[in-house]
Amino acid sequence: MDARDILIRPLITEHSTDLMQENKFVFVVDKRANKIQIAQAVKEIFNVTVENVNTINVKGKTKRRGRTVGKTNSYKKAIVKLAQGETIEFFSA
Repeated sequence: MDARDILIRPLITEHSTDLMQENKFVFVVDKRANKIQIAQAVKEIFNVTVENVNTINVKGKTKRRGRTVGKTNSYKKAIVKLAQGETIEFFSA
């Protein structure tokens, strides 16, 4: 798998913005990717040193719109902790 296939997009929420203060960045990643592949992809794309990767499988929620019942997509997210003093410029203001 290519590094750009592993990292789908950054996940920017209020909680992920707070994690940036701890040098942690959140990404939506491919469901088949493991922690080692995610760390290598972040290192290759952003040229940073990765200390730790935590992954979470987020299940889709059931949503209703009138009588119609649907489900949102499930996805996998990764919280990537970088080495002290390193940052990803993509997230900075």
